[in-house]
Amino acid sequence: MITAASVQAQEVDKAVLKAWKKRLKETDPLEFKRILEDRELMTADLVKAKQENISQASVLSTREAEIAALKEEVEKLKSRPVEVVQPTTKDVIPSSVASGEGVTYKVQIGAFRNKDLVKFFKNSPNFSGDVDSDGAKKYTLGQFTDYWEADNFKKYLREMGVTDAWVVSYKNGERVSIKDALEGAL
Repeated sequence: MITAASVQAQEVDKAVLKAWKKRLKETDPLEFKRILEDRELMTADLVKAKQENISQASVLSTREAEIAALKEEVEKLKSRPVEVVQPTTKDVIPSSVASGEGVTYKVQIGAFRNKDLVKFFKNSPNFSGDVDSDGAKKYTLGQFTDYWEADNFKKYLREMGVTDAWVVSYKNGERVSIKDALEGAL
């Protein structure tokens, strides 16, 4: 059964179709071709954008899951009691070393005439320096009772780019040659 509304819709569709056919005849064929090509490109771009949207939604979902897991881990860590680690005897500098008694080793990182870093000595007991008789300021890091520990520290500093690092020795707070310190001649 065909109703009046469906007949009227068909007539409107025929009228629209007739108007578009007339408009098509009036259109330059090259312009029509360009319009169709643009439509194809836009359709391809739309498909690509939809695929990218799906991909980004997947990435977002993964990131949200990671964030949720990290938040859960943070909450677990917050609820854990804090463990206080007592320093071992290996971590503590012996009082004889701290007071400068006996033979100690440090790693010299440079000697400068125009650089004065004395203001940093008070902030770190492991950073110190000496002034030579000619006015050169020699800066050292660390304080070791074992030469090989100082030597390993020197190697780490060199790997980090401090190419002028080398081990120096002290006896009762006075700088002495490495040879004398290692031979125990003092």
